[in-house]
Amino acid sequence: MRRLISTGSPFERDIGYSRAVLCDGWVFVAGTTGYDYATMEMPASVEDQCRNALQTIENALKEAGSGLENVVRVTYILPDPADWPACWPVTRAVFGDIRPASTMFSAGLQTPEMKIEIEVTARVP
Repeated sequence: MRRLISTGSPFERDIGYSRAVLCDGWVFVAGTTGYDYATMEMPASVEDQCRNALQTIENALKEAGSGLENVVRVTYILPDPADWPACWPVTRAVFGDIRPASTMFSAGLQTPEMKIEIEVTARVP
C-alpha cells in the first residue's frame, strides 16, 4: 500500500514531491523547513523554524496514522552549524523520551531564509 500525503505547499506541486509517503507500514517524511504553511511566512529565528518544521512533520505523521512517538530516524540539515545548539531545547522537548537515531549535517538549503530542514522516518503502529 502506498499513500501520498500533502500539506498543500506550492513547493510540493512545483518540485514534484509529497510531504510524506506511507508505504508498507513506514512513513517517510520529506525534508521539512520552518514555513508556516497557513501564511507561507518563514520566521526569522532558527528555533521558531525548528518548531514549525516539527509541527508540520507531526501533522503529516498523524494524517498517516502515526505520530512523533513512532519516529525511528531523524535528519537535521542546517546551513550554519553554529545554529544547531539553539535547536536542542526544541528537539529535546519533542524527541527527548523517544530518542530516535539522528544525524545533523551542514548544507545549503533552497532559499537563504531557511535555517533548518528536518526529515523523519516513522512506523505506523
